[in-house]
Amino acid sequence: MDRDPFPADLIRAQQQWHDTYRALAAPCPRRATELRRRLLLLSVRIHWHPFWSTPAGRTPAARAELRQRAADGRRTRDVA
Repeated sequence: MDRDPFPADLIRAQQQWHDTYRALAAPCPRRATELRRRLLLLSVRIHWHPFWSTPAGRTPAARAELRQRAADGRRTRDVA
């Protein structure tokens, strides 16, 4: 029972954000500056996405739901 679905590009950006954050959190990450820049770019892309100005995106729970869906999608890909 999904409410209005999130746009695919927004989910993909959130998944990439999590992947980048995880890579940056590793001990002695390679290309740390590049990873920090990518994390900042993805953060801006997610924060200013047009979806947040729609009625479905205006609810406070929408951002938490996006993070949850992105995490669920990543787990599904890891298992497959």
